[in-house]
Amino acid sequence: METISTILKFELLNFDAYSIKVYTLVLVVLIVLATKAVLWIIKKSLNRKSRTKKLDAGNTYALYQIIKYVIWVVAIGLILETIGIKVTVLIAGSAALMVGIGLGLQQTFNDVVSGIILLSERSIKIDDILEIDGDVVKIQEIGLRTSKGLNRDDISIIIPNSLITTNKVINWSHQSKKTRFSIDVGVAYGSNVEQVLKILEESAFAHPDISNRELTEARLVNFGNSSLDFQVLFFTKNIFRISKMKSDIRRIISQKFTENNITIPFPQMDLHLKTNEAKVGFDNMK
Repeated sequence: METISTILKFELLNFDAYSIKVYTLVLVVLIVLATKAVLWIIKKSLNRKSRTKKLDAGNTYALYQIIKYVIWVVAIGLILETIGIKVTVLIAGSAALMVGIGLGLQQTFNDVVSGIILLSERSIKIDDILEIDGDVVKIQEIGLRTSKGLNRDDISIIIPNSLITTNKVINWSHQSKKTRFSIDVGVAYGSNVEQVLKILEESAFAHPDISNRELTEARLVNFGNSSLDFQVLFFTKNIFRISKMKSDIRRIISQKFTENNITIPFPQMDLHLKTNEAKVGFDNMK
């Protein structure tokens, strides 16, 4: 025991009024391990409640992230106190420095505050489909400063949190897991309107990812310059891969139009040429 006591009291560093001994490092390691253990227990408990009470995965994740940041802030404060650095004195003494750092890192602090808002407000959750600056992304992770998403080309995108909280963002999956989409198509004048409407609805029905079949609807929306303009509307849960789904439905529509001799017209434009009769007569006199 005396040997262990001697080892723990062995001084590793000594500067001014501060000294770091072996037992100081041991306490720091114990605080880190205890923090990780507490977080592991909290995470397991939240996951268990999420499964038994059917809580939303995004809400569970957001709650865990907030708890994790709070616990780590407390742990870092304990570590500083253990080393011998008074946190209150450190904060008071570095107030002026913090102002300078805050001005230099204003955007970073803005992102951090935005991250706290996202995690606490929970208007945006994991697996939500967002449209940001014209790009559609699926949120994979919400961090304190940035969030990570996956776009439709399977490319990971790092998004500053302030971009989500300060800009107009469309959340395709906020209210419901299914969303309504539409496909526009034009057919030649003279086509049987009722037949076209029936084919459009049948083409949408043929896709396995269609939800609420009874709400699928085809419409004649306009008399275009060179075509009768139709639209087919449908609901689906396949929000993130909607481009592929629309492509599949368009292929079915094209095939059925061909089978029923329905034509999709090319845009047409009539060009009228006028000759300058006076100039022509003058040229003939020559």
